Amino acid sequence: MPKGQGNTIAQNKKASHDYFIEETYEAGIVLQGTEIKSIRAGRVNIKDSHARIDRGEVKLINLHIAEYTQGNRFNHDPTRTRKLLLHRKEIDKLTGQIQQQGYALIPLKIYIKNGYAKVLLGLGKGKKKYDKREDLKRKQMKRDADRAIKESFK
Repeated sequence: MPKGQGNTIAQNKKASHDYFIEETYEAGIVLQGTEIKSIRAGRVNIKDSHARIDRGEVKLINLHIAEYTQGNRFNHDPTRTRKLLLHRKEIDKLTGQIQQQGYALIPLKIYIKNGYAKVLLGLGKGKKKYDKREDLKRKQMKRDADRAIKESFK
């Protein structure tokens, strides 16, 4: 199965609005206990999360996985920092790229692939306000053109 393909659980739609995504990486997530059950139930929020490289490991920060409702007293902490699984060469490459000013690692989506929870990470450069306005104008013009074409065929 190609990178980024699988049963999509959560998607960060705001990421493409706030960042120019230059490269994507697929990473596994180290989970504890009932976290996979909550992910399969779709109780995940990646809106405010980001990834950081710390001591040669990639960590996912602020990913909210809700507590499992049928869990017991050993339920997980919803916003704990989770380790991501990447190859050493990929981590070294990302380390060099993130040290450049303006680049960040953003989780784009979480999905289940072959029974494992995966995260699609995007290496993105932050957009300025005028870039965001330009994108919105472009989208609006495309919508207007599509609407005009659709009405002309009626």
